[in-house]
Amino acid sequence: MIGDPLGEVLILLVAAVLVVTAARRAGLPAILGYLLVGVLLGPYAFGLFAESATTRLLSELGVVFLLFTLGLEFSWPRMMAMRREVFGIGSAQVALTVVAVSIVFLAVGVAALPAIALGGAIAVSSTAIILQQLTEQSELNRTHGRMAFSVLLFQDLAFVPFLVLAGALASGRTDFSPQAISIGVGGAILAVAAVLAAGRFLLRPLLYQIAHSRVRELFTLAVLMVALGAAWVSHGAGVSMATGAFLAGMMLAETEYRHQVEAVIRPFRDILLGLFFISVGMMLDIRVLRDEFWVILAMLAAMLLLKSGIMTLVARLSGLPSFKALRTGIVLSSGGEFGIAILTILMQGRVVDSSITQPVLVAIVLSMVTAPLILRENRRIVRWLLRESGPITSTTLEPTPEEKLAHDLASREHVIICGFGRVGQNLARVLDSQALEYLAMDLDPLRVRSARAAGLPVIYGDASDVDLLREVGLKTANAVVITFADPAVAIGILRAVRSLRLDVPVLVRTADDSRLADLMAAGATEVVPETFESSLMLASHALMLLNHPVSRVVRTIGNIRSDRYARLRGLLRGESDLPDEETEADAAAIRTVVIPPGAWAVDRSLNDVVLRGVEVHFRSVLRHGVVGNDPDHALRLRVGDEIVCAGSAEALEHAEKVLLAG
Repeated sequence: MIGDPLGEVLILLVAAVLVVTAARRAGLPAILGYLLVGVLLGPYAFGLFAESATTRLLSELGVVFLLFTLGLEFSWPRMMAMRREVFGIGSAQVALTVVAVSIVFLAVGVAALPAIALGGAIAVSSTAIILQQLTEQSELNRTHGRMAFSVLLFQDLAFVPFLVLAGALASGRTDFSPQAISIGVGGAILAVAAVLAAGRFLLRPLLYQIAHSRVRELFTLAVLMVALGAAWVSHGAGVSMATGAFLAGMMLAETEYRHQVEAVIRPFRDILLGLFFISVGMMLDIRVLRDEFWVILAMLAAMLLLKSGIMTLVARLSGLPSFKALRTGIVLSSGGEFGIAILTILMQGRVVDSSITQPVLVAIVLSMVTAPLILRENRRIVRWLLRESGPITSTTLEPTPEEKLAHDLASREHVIICGFGRVGQNLARVLDSQALEYLAMDLDPLRVRSARAAGLPVIYGDASDVDLLREVGLKTANAVVITFADPAVAIGILRAVRSLRLDVPVLVRTADDSRLADLMAAGATEVVPETFESSLMLASHALMLLNHPVSRVVRTIGNIRSDRYARLRGLLRGESDLPDEETEADAAAIRTVVIPPGAWAVDRSLNDVVLRGVEVHFRSVLRHGVVGNDPDHALRLRVGDEIVCAGSAEALEHAEKVLLAG
């Protein structure tokens, strides 16, 4: 056993990276890699690690964050639509499994109440493993995924009375009555009610105020506080922490903050879930598995067959076809972490002989270790059992209107608008008028709420968040438009966009072209300086009022744009031009240089001047009272020519020295 905590963490990280990478390259689920790391490093193999209270808490938090993010996908109306599956089918699965398992243990001499507790331990499945694997396989919204999720929710609630029963038996109480279970269930109901009430009346106003501050770190802290606070309340009432977190997420599912909340919580969830799977692997006692291999194998097979059979029967009676019913049964056939918790309490209290509980515990852990493979191949297993071939269709759960709007848009060609202020809204109106779809993001909670109330596809979120960009469909977007005036914000968004996709056109709006080079270097396809565009619009209207041909006006404006607004740079300063209001574009001053006799520039072309390292824009040349705008660089200079140059003070100084050199 390693004594250095930092060394333990380093070994754990190295092992996880190597094993999980190997598992993914072999085409195996990442969960299986984490489980294998736990088996190898745990106390029953190389003995480098032993589970502690800290690692156990952190791994439980992984499950908390997983259920919290899943709650974001299941709004309250959606849960009400699933109540038949949760309370009807879920209760039937738990009750029938407990009865069947209790009969088996009664037959081998276990007392009635301990047999019921053992039945409860086997009846529950692993919420974390099943939901994580189904999510990776994009099966959570399929019929069997929806059914499995509903049953898992009820199992989490049913865990409370079984936990109370196991605790009472471990403490030596043999007169345990249903009244104690009722008290435990009553506490669970109160905890659920408290979380729901807080979510409905406190969460949205709280997040609105925090989002209004525009401090991203504060928003992250608030999300962690909400998830962990709900878990703490439910845990204090005897309900699983994951249940409280799920309810809190569900309360946020219909708010404008759902996408940003999910993006914030995902890194914490992924890291801590990996630790949870490693901790499960550490529980696999290789010695017991070796000594009682055939007994454990028989228990494992019996558990998988019994649980899948009962769940299949319940699903068939609920109206599902055979294929989907059997698929649901196989998904829920493994054991779970709550079962391990119940067995641990029974073993510590010596309620049941260890010759029974030890093999049962190892069989449950082994079922969790093998669960990712079974889940991954659940479709093939069912098709083999039913001797079916050919394509098989599955129905999906009807999404909420808000989810349908965002997900449908994200899966089709659309324009992503980063920032839904005046510019973003005007752009959206133009796109609407041309029947072009868009999906907008903004960090102003009031603006997002108003847009959502108007039925517009606008979500709350930070457009520089890579995960959020994936969720809004950057992969299928035709273009990205950044409407924020701050170049620093635009550069952050550009880098996030280009880290995911290099080919999508990105249009950036800025106040001026002071950071044009930085924006282009960050990946902007086009940069639109607002000040210059306003000048061009005024100029085009003025030219048309002066009866200039429209084609000529369009050509003139187009030439200026194609030249990156070079003609518009430079400012003749007056007393009202304050230095602190100047930008780099404004600093491009204008200077007139008169060519005297004997100067180096006499009879030389502007190209010759440029070759001497002059970096200014030659705006015009005045010769004998005639002004030549945008002179050709082949023009040869003469004595008395007045050259109007635009550029920075240093560039103008250098140009004047070159032109006037003797």
